[in-house]
Amino acid sequence: MDPAALGQFVPLILIFVIMWFLLIRPQQKKIKDHQKMVEALRRGDQVVTQGGIIGKVSKVKDNNEIEVEVAEGVRLRVVKSTVAQVLSKTEPAEG
Repeated sequence: MDPAALGQFVPLILIFVIMWFLLIRPQQKKIKDHQKMVEALRRGDQVVTQGGIIGKVSKVKDNNEIEVEVAEGVRLRVVKSTVAQVLSKTEPAEG
């Protein structure tokens, strides 16, 4: 391969490197942070789902679900990964 042909690939490589640092890496970090947030959910946390429902976690189930209380006595089964934000965390129980 002659140097001129190799020189044509340098801009493509630079574009890929820039795309990696500006787009791909931050997205991977965001996904990783979301997974940590979902794994840390526990009873009493106030959450917002991707659908905009605000409620308090009343039960964390093993099969990738949580139960969210949206009103007195009204509970919804929600897939953990649809939690968009934790508004307030509960303090861990001592003992």
